[in-house]
Amino acid sequence: MNASAVLYFLLGRDGSVVAFQQTGQSWAAVLAFSSQESARKFVRQSGIEAAEIAAISRDDRAAISELVKSVKQRAVRNVLLDLDYASGACNVIEFEGDGLGPAREHQIAKAAAIK
Repeated sequence: MNASAVLYFLLGRDGSVVAFQQTGQSWAAVLAFSSQESARKFVRQSGIEAAEIAAISRDDRAAISELVKSVKQRAVRNVLLDLDYASGACNVIEFEGDGLGPAREHQIAKAAAIK
């Protein structure tokens, strides 16, 4: 992933970022996408209610730090990047302090639930 990439986050009706929680897990992950089209595709396929899409540059350390601090309070451990709703394929980005680490390939179980 390019370090200067923009991340697109889904926001719920209340303005909070949408998190994904696998069935049986006590933690969740924030959903992010590398393009607005990927975010829209996920919304269409999953049927979740997302009010809007917000963009944050990975170079904007202050905004990323605020995001990470706020979601950690909601038992969120990482970011799922470009989650394909049909297959569960995505990249995971672990939090490193109040920032984001490198992306690595990941596979979500099909029995996962969105919250």
